[in-house]
Amino acid sequence: MFNLQLDQVNWNAYLEQVYLWLISTGAEILLVVVGALVAMRLTRALIRRLLTSLSSRTHDIEAVKRADTLREVIQYALNIGIWVLAGIMILGALGIEIGPILAAAGVLGLAVSFGAQNLVQDIISGFFILFEDQIRVGDVVQVAGKSGLVEKVNLRMVILRDLSGNVHYIRNGHIDVVTNMTKEFSYYVFDIGVAYRENVDEVIEVIKAVGADLRQDPEYRDDILDDIEVLGLDRFGDSAVVIKARFKTLPIKQWRVGREYNRRLKAAFDARDIEIPFPHMTVYMGVDKDGSAPPMRVQLSNGPDGHADAHAGEAAG
Repeated sequence: MFNLQLDQVNWNAYLEQVYLWLISTGAEILLVVVGALVAMRLTRALIRRLLTSLSSRTHDIEAVKRADTLREVIQYALNIGIWVLAGIMILGALGIEIGPILAAAGVLGLAVSFGAQNLVQDIISGFFILFEDQIRVGDVVQVAGKSGLVEKVNLRMVILRDLSGNVHYIRNGHIDVVTNMTKEFSYYVFDIGVAYRENVDEVIEVIKAVGADLRQDPEYRDDILDDIEVLGLDRFGDSAVVIKARFKTLPIKQWRVGREYNRRLKAAFDARDIEIPFPHMTVYMGVDKDGSAPPMRVQLSNGPDGHADAHAGEAAG
């Protein structure tokens, strides 16, 4: 009976200590966690409002994309700072000395830095990528052999989504060359092949006319920044002469404009009987020393589909 009463007294004392800890230290820790969460929401709202206000004054799509990128990076850095500060305050509430921990953390961080050189390289590369405004959220870029729309960029990595919906996570330390296809403005370049028999000047006039007509279309004229630029006859191909031209458009609009222009140009060529040739080959049988060409026998036979197929036989000797 005496032991039972003693156990009851000890249990009551334990519960009382727990209760006192909860209303003092526990409440302080809870207050710190709640404060950290509130601080994150407030900073997120403040950053969004500030950057949205700055970008809305310029009415520039480039400013909007840069604001989106900076918002992600600034919020990421502030979140780390808020939780580090909250952790220090929680340790202080638990009665743990902060000084030795910070000293040990400094030594540990120095040791980790030697073992985490890739992480340090990623952070340094990411800083310069953001500082020099090479990549922003909403750009279409090609980096480290991958291309796609930039969905997220921070100090450690760039996240791309390609046309097939695949997501690529690329460490900043692996980025040597950045090809940004949608910065400030874009070009859609055309390589237009026509048959050798066609009049090049006439073809160029058709190209310009189709470009002018597209630029007057209300659905596309806001995306096009200038008249189509015909660079001229670019090269002589195996089966066609190739004329090079380009359209200057708003960022990321070049593919939309280019596809519609190709559709209209094909219709215009068909209406004017301008040939867009497919690859073909000319067979040269050669000549003898006296200048005469050996004869070539051609035999016609019915193929599997019932049509006549031509088979070249050996040259008659």
